[in-house]
Amino acid sequence: MKPVARTRLVFATAGTFLLVACSDGEAATPRGETTFAPPPSSAAASPSATATAAKSPDLGKPQTIVSGLEVPWGLAFLPDGSALVSERDSGDILRIPAGGGDPERVHQVDGVDAGGEGGLLGIAVDPEYARNKYVYAYFTASGDNRIIQFRLGDGKPRIILDGIDKAGVHNGGRLAFGPDGFLYVGTGDAGNGSESQDRDDLNGKILRITRDGRAAPGNPDEGSRVWSLGHRNVQGLAWGPDKKMYGIEFGQNTWDEVNVIQPGRNYGWPEAEGKEGNSRYVDPLVQWSTDEASPSGAAVAGDTLYVAGLRGERLWTVPLGGGEPKAELNGEYGRLRTVAVAPDGALWVTTSNRDGRGDPREGDDKILRFAAS
Repeated sequence: MKPVARTRLVFATAGTFLLVACSDGEAATPRGETTFAPPPSSAAASPSATATAAKSPDLGKPQTIVSGLEVPWGLAFLPDGSALVSERDSGDILRIPAGGGDPERVHQVDGVDAGGEGGLLGIAVDPEYARNKYVYAYFTASGDNRIIQFRLGDGKPRIILDGIDKAGVHNGGRLAFGPDGFLYVGTGDAGNGSESQDRDDLNGKILRITRDGRAAPGNPDEGSRVWSLGHRNVQGLAWGPDKKMYGIEFGQNTWDEVNVIQPGRNYGWPEAEGKEGNSRYVDPLVQWSTDEASPSGAAVAGDTLYVAGLRGERLWTVPLGGGEPKAELNGEYGRLRTVAVAPDGALWVTTSNRDGRGDPREGDDKILRFAAS
């Protein structure tokens, strides 16, 4: 295992930068409007909650955990509180100490074909990691997107799912274990919207699978990995304290979305974008104009959903008990890719200013920590 030279800054507060960044692969038609609706009463079919206790991260007191990263994408925590971070273009997985410090390269994923929005994307740590030591990664290979299961430092990964279409854009890539112990996968339409409506296609979906890559028991259609369909590019998955599941989705020219994910339901793409009131499709809980968000990662802390914005260069806070979403960290750190809650309740946020669409500044890319209070 090889240490990687990075920089650690403790409790560093950044100044405010007003930058104009490109949409994450999309032209935008600004609307300057944010709309919100109370969450539906139905809960996702998950038997236990993954959200942390009712603590709120103090967004006014940032700590820079590490700097000098190259397009950090996936973020997942080990039982000891340290974090695994995937670098999109290098294929490296780094381990970051719980309190910050020099990262250690603990694994390299072979066969990563980085380019456009593809590369080494989401990672997840098995809920039974203490017993089986399994880690999972979603990455773009030469011919497709695929998911592997492996142990850190072991050069023999096992492909558990492949055949997810790849493209320069819309590769999806988020992995997250749900409160039911199954692995959820956000995929993109790979630039072909018709795939999102095809129930037999893996693209444009949220998938629910076992740790072996098979269709999880209890899925809407027996033998199918599909949990929900009609998605354009899912890069955020999170669960609330009431076990509702939230999916974060890039829009095209008009609306980005936060959706309450219900098994078997259709979220409309490419026939619908944003709230249209069409009974065939599920309207989003929240929608933002694409210049305000281009949302990627998401996490729930207490009763608040936190959503990282790329083009919007802000962190959206969505109160799950009702109330208006609020934008935080506006322009302070540039493009924000991933947000996750650590075992101690702190919120970790990654920047993505070296991804070819941002304006890198000194120290990029970074991981910021906001302690719970």
